[in-house]
Amino acid sequence: MITFISVTVIKLNHKTPLIMDTNLVEIFYIIDEFCKEIEKTMEGHVVTKDTSKKKRNKAFTMSDSEIITIMLMFHRSRFRDMKAFYINHIQRYCQRDFPHTVSYNRFVELQQKALVPMVVFLQLCCLGKCTGISFIDSTPIRVCHIKREKSHKVFKGLATKGKSTIGWFFGFKLHLVINDKGEIIKCLITQANVDDREPLKDSRFHEQLFGKLFADKGYISQSLFDQLFIDNIHLITKIRKNMKNSLMLLNDKIILRKRAIIETINDLLKNGCQIEHTRHRSVANFVGNLVAGLIAYNLAPKKPALNLEIIDLDAIKKVA
Repeated sequence: MITFISVTVIKLNHKTPLIMDTNLVEIFYIIDEFCKEIEKTMEGHVVTKDTSKKKRNKAFTMSDSEIITIMLMFHRSRFRDMKAFYINHIQRYCQRDFPHTVSYNRFVELQQKALVPMVVFLQLCCLGKCTGISFIDSTPIRVCHIKREKSHKVFKGLATKGKSTIGWFFGFKLHLVINDKGEIIKCLITQANVDDREPLKDSRFHEQLFGKLFADKGYISQSLFDQLFIDNIHLITKIRKNMKNSLMLLNDKIILRKRAIIETINDLLKNGCQIEHTRHRSVANFVGNLVAGLIAYNLAPKKPALNLEIIDLDAIKKVA
């Protein structure tokens, strides 16, 4: 598993603390090698507009790997503003690591260019594997305050109004599936008014899952339970007050009580990796911020995890 940047704070003469990324070179090397492979794969398969104007094939000042690395550093830092992080930290203290930086406006433009490699990197290199014990939940991604939904223009026609356990919100929903190690297995962004059970009805979303899937009461559905059971997935939820009690294995009951681990991960993604804020000025910026936050979390060395020991009884019987 790839380890992410371990951060150490050093103070020089009581001035502004500097963040020293001891593992920055390793992260940049992995991303740079991946971007080179993506460029080789996409070469000759990109559709371009037929124009009579000649275009210059001038190389960009900053590469995609540098852009992605800076975005990951921001999502693992204590900064809450990308502009302040880029100007006050990258351009001031990281000139040795990034000698050819551009202006912040140009950096925002280059983020859109690096969006496709970043999404592919998340899907191919960062997601975990199913261990037979999975947890699913959805969390709201607000793009503005609910009172400003009528005047909001950036996500007009895309963001919708939805309701969570906290209350009404305007934006999107992020659906996550994690394993007992705290690794994200699947992620999907939908509109806010989409039911939590809808993604599970699509076989492409749960094709990599097997074993037991623990969820909250919002996923209760007999038809969904039958559909997943055919696909070798046992959906386990708590029951509502007006439902008849049903028998449950003691192990399943104990693990169901630990379902709050996914709530902890949602909190880390929002408050630690900063995947949610209301300062977006374009859809591409929103997607890039979300994907970079998910990558930063998956590459973190420590994640919330359950201390479970899965014993293979069949293997023990064969040895005995």
